[in-house]
Amino acid sequence: MLFNSINFALFLPVVFLLYWFVINRSLKAQNILLLASSYFFYASWDYRFLFLLIFSTMLDYFTGIKIAGAKNIAYKKTWLWISIGVNLGFLAFFKYYNFFSVSFSEAVAHLGFRVDPWTIKVILPIGISFYTFHGLSYVIDIYKERIRPEKSFINYAVFVSFFPLLVAGPIERATHLLPQIKKKRLFDHARAIDGLRQILWGLFKKVVIADQCSQYVNVIFNGSASFSGSEHIVGAVLFTFQIYCDFSGYSDIALGVARLFGIELLRNFAFPYFSRDIAEFWRRWHISLSSWFKDYLYIPLGGSKGGLWMKIRNTFIIFLVSGFWHGANWTFIIWGGLNAIYFLPLLILNKNRANLEIVAKGKLLPTAWEFAGMVFTFSITVFAWIFFRAASVGGAVKYIAEIFTAPFFTYPIRLNIPFTLLICFFLIVEWFGREYQYALGKPDIAFPKIARWSFYYVLVLSIWYFAGAEQQFIYFQF
Repeated sequence: MLFNSINFALFLPVVFLLYWFVINRSLKAQNILLLASSYFFYASWDYRFLFLLIFSTMLDYFTGIKIAGAKNIAYKKTWLWISIGVNLGFLAFFKYYNFFSVSFSEAVAHLGFRVDPWTIKVILPIGISFYTFHGLSYVIDIYKERIRPEKSFINYAVFVSFFPLLVAGPIERATHLLPQIKKKRLFDHARAIDGLRQILWGLFKKVVIADQCSQYVNVIFNGSASFSGSEHIVGAVLFTFQIYCDFSGYSDIALGVARLFGIELLRNFAFPYFSRDIAEFWRRWHISLSSWFKDYLYIPLGGSKGGLWMKIRNTFIIFLVSGFWHGANWTFIIWGGLNAIYFLPLLILNKNRANLEIVAKGKLLPTAWEFAGMVFTFSITVFAWIFFRAASVGGAVKYIAEIFTAPFFTYPIRLNIPFTLLICFFLIVEWFGREYQYALGKPDIAFPKIARWSFYYVLVLSIWYFAGAEQQFIYFQF
């Protein structure tokens, strides 16, 4: 059930009406409804993997209780590693088994041995990378005595499987979401309207920008040899917009839907393409994943407390693991490695926290230096995204080579004029909304009513005009 589907457009109002107008007097009933709706939402993808979600939820629920009740550290560690081992074991099997099998056979082949890889057709359960990290953070936080275990299985299960975030995040923390699930929620009209605005902007980014970009991107990447160097650059730039609008569009819809139910989720994007350096980019891109790796991997490895070489080592580990988290392909690992290399000069010069505030805060335009930093950061990000998009490392290298070997100065592929104007419109709206939680997060009072509603109608008509076949969100495959 896609957010951008008719099925979801029918599903959401039904759950909303039941939640606020039928069982609104009972918090327990509301949470049961959220859990049942979440399991229905997940089962609509593939009911066969619903048992895996429930098993993972039960495992971490009971493991948390066992850890909190342990009488000695050895017992606590045993239950912690049971949870980590089983969760990562499932993730490794479903997501990485064939990758390791094929990679091993290729590695030993270089040593002169022939080993036929034993591969099987494994279907990746949707959302497994996200709900696995929900459970792991919960268990680790209990082990570290940051939180107490949740006694209600219903409450904990809602935390793990709340349907807006279930299949593509954001990756939530029990310290943030569980208190909201346990607290009585009252309908807030202003919050609901704000949620609808964020849903609308998310749909615009997905349907109008990302899905239209994908049409050009697929043609150029799949038939790169027949395009000029300038068209290769256009393809890479359009993919840069596609993946941002696709994933941040999903996150906007997820946060907006959660707000309709009186719940605030963690922010996942903060206008990353307006970043002045790569460190700032990674503070603004997929924030929930970056912060997860920081808290549960980078800091336990020593963080920035050691010497320079330890900082460099930990940085490379974080970026390589982040790349591998995205999928079982060397292209993702190289993408992560490239970003680590980009990050290295800032780390060595101790400039990785130079840009903490949003660019040109309180100003209409950035300075020339800020603009140059934004252009440079965007350019190296576009280059790294080529590896992320390519089907193989060889395909990425070939694509990059063709930028320079194909007729470079040929006029690039002609984009649809209305679509080109909409990309410009999108960038302008994002720029003027960059100081808020999302592009349309500016208070209503700043604009006349007629201007606001005219703007909303433009978004709705654009979505209607460009809507076609339902396209999955890119991060569903991760």
